[in-house]
Amino acid sequence: MAASGSKTVFGDVYADANCGNGLELCKPSGVFFSDSSRVSCSKASVKMGSRELPPSSRLVCGNFLMDAMRRKNLNNFGVGPLLKHLHSPSSSMFASIGPAADLSFDANSNDEQAVNSTMVSGRKLRLHSGSCYLPHPDKEATGGEDAHFICGDEQVIGVADGVGGWADVGVNAGLFAQELMLNSVRAIQDNSKGSIDPAKVLEKAHSNTKSRGSSTACIIALTNEELHAINLGDSGFIVIRDGSTVFRSPVQQHGFNFPCQLESGTGGDLPSSGQVITVPVAPGDVVITGTDGLFDNLYTNEISAIIVHSMRVGLGPQEAAQKITALARERALDRSRQTPFSVAAQDAGFRYYGGKLDDITVVVSYITTKANSSAGI
Repeated sequence: MAASGSKTVFGDVYADANCGNGLELCKPSGVFFSDSSRVSCSKASVKMGSRELPPSSRLVCGNFLMDAMRRKNLNNFGVGPLLKHLHSPSSSMFASIGPAADLSFDANSNDEQAVNSTMVSGRKLRLHSGSCYLPHPDKEATGGEDAHFICGDEQVIGVADGVGGWADVGVNAGLFAQELMLNSVRAIQDNSKGSIDPAKVLEKAHSNTKSRGSSTACIIALTNEELHAINLGDSGFIVIRDGSTVFRSPVQQHGFNFPCQLESGTGGDLPSSGQVITVPVAPGDVVITGTDGLFDNLYTNEISAIIVHSMRVGLGPQEAAQKITALARERALDRSRQTPFSVAAQDAGFRYYGGKLDDITVVVSYITTKANSSAGI
């Protein structure tokens, strides 16, 4: 077992710290074992391919809506990346509103106020969501290690990113991420109250997840004119208003490229370690949720520019998610420009330039009124 020192374990992108070409990087493993120890990093190359997506790339996208209250059998429910129910996108909605309101953070409390509906001046708000997922080219055969869900009726979305370092000990962490997201949907379905508490959903889902591996997690629910979320690790979300990013969820990590992560049992971080977040929203806001494959490769102004263009030309959330995913993959393959990941690597003392090739999950959610959403606006 690697924890005993007999085998080194490495994560998605790491390598010789003495490299000079800017395309290799040494980083912590980002893998927890039962004794919570960290093993030493090993040498591996960052693989950079063509700038264009190959025809064989496994691109999964669509309005992935899980109406939990209407489905009786979750055994056939496909949690991204194994999406089975894809819906055609509808037109976008746009509305101009005022400046961002105050934000609330609580890293420890799991208590959220119960509400029965989401109202703005008597109008119900909705998350009109679409998603796109693109696995790492080397992980297409297994579907990659990201997972996500969209519960349309309950107005809840979630993403998880399995930690790639487990592959070196024969474990597909993507199975852990998928089971965690599936159990999150089950917890949402079992909820008997009028509102969804993402922290409690994640806690229950984690306690029921038995697959080996570990992953980050982000779950967001829309209630009472607010987004209520819990985020653990380096997945997360941003809120765009009138073309500007008014909120970005904080990143939780033990060290550079070593995110906080959930593991089955007690080997990793606990769900209670996640950041509990409340963000006021209004019609016209756009929420972009993603794994680190998105946020490591694109700056928020690049994401917001795509959203502004998409809404201007009438694209729906699925099409916007596709465009964001495509640009993130383009940046991941680009050795000639700075990215959020390369800047962070340099700040940590590593010689690194360019993007980071990884699984990419993007969920775009337009916040609209119920009337507009049902009308396809």
